[in-house]
Amino acid sequence: MKLKFKLALAASVLGLAFSGSASADNIKLRIASGHPAANTYVNLMQNFFVPEVTKRVAERTKHKVEFVEGYGGSMVKVADTLEGVQSGLIDIGGYCFCFEASNLPLNAFQVMLPFGTMSPEMSVKLARSVYDKVPALSEVFEKKFGQKLMALISDNGYNLGTTFPWDTVAQLKGQKLAGAGLNLKWLEYAGATPVQSSLPEAYTSMQTGVYNGWIMFPSGWVNFKLHEVAKHYTEIGFGAITWHGLTINSKRFAKLPKDVQAILLEVAKEYEAKTGTVNEANYPKQLKQLADLGVTVKKVPDAVRAEWAQSLKDWPQSIAAELDKKGLPASQVLKLTLDEAEKLGHKWPVRYQIK
Repeated sequence: MKLKFKLALAASVLGLAFSGSASADNIKLRIASGHPAANTYVNLMQNFFVPEVTKRVAERTKHKVEFVEGYGGSMVKVADTLEGVQSGLIDIGGYCFCFEASNLPLNAFQVMLPFGTMSPEMSVKLARSVYDKVPALSEVFEKKFGQKLMALISDNGYNLGTTFPWDTVAQLKGQKLAGAGLNLKWLEYAGATPVQSSLPEAYTSMQTGVYNGWIMFPSGWVNFKLHEVAKHYTEIGFGAITWHGLTINSKRFAKLPKDVQAILLEVAKEYEAKTGTVNEANYPKQLKQLADLGVTVKKVPDAVRAEWAQSLKDWPQSIAAELDKKGLPASQVLKLTLDEAEKLGHKWPVRYQIK
């Protein structure tokens, strides 16, 4: 019995040693998004984040990282990515906070201040500044959802694409227009009929008349071929919004070798900046693409933009008060955002007042 016990113990120790060595040297990470690679931030996950982490780990450590990638909903849907990371179904997820209104109500704070900067590069810098000054914005991921926020993600500037031409805010009254999460309020206050949707549904929905327009950045209009069903793209200038994030499961991150952790965070920081610079560079190109594809691209006068902003002037204070009552530092965050945007050179068409 003693001999059998010793043999079993030796086999167990050997097995553990072998397992530990294998996991240390060969690391498999599942990375996913509900959005497809046609979306700029997912494209950067696939073509920058994954290859850069893989390369740097191979060059600078004794380890090897292999990514299992799942985009376009193949592993997680757009509204299920936070839960996918939390449960460990995937290790790293890229997703929009717009689909997590109850879980992450304050992390969509730039949406609460429409007509902000149209520069994605400025938007992500602005968001990072606010996150750094208000730790609760990052801590919520760790404390409530078992994941670490590695990078913020900027979208391109939001405008309004439609199946019909329009020149004034009054012409949008009663029109069924789509958005996601809080930007539906932009439509509601202007008198339109807001419809919650997601990019993968947009083409068919506009083709069949479920709705007649979308609050969307130009890359979405190009990459999802929305130009085929909606021939009007109007630069209203709602702002470039940073309300996506790249997160990693906390337990999985803690088990990784320290040098691999450092590389993941290093590349994530560069990835964050690239979501701004790449979107910034692509914006004028995509507007030209739309025009070349037969879309009528036009910019509304400042007076129309100001009129729409005026309709929303009381909303930021209203939502700040609502979130403050829930124990969230909403007023602090919105005040900071207004001030930091102005420090970066942005001029609000209507200067929202937060008490």
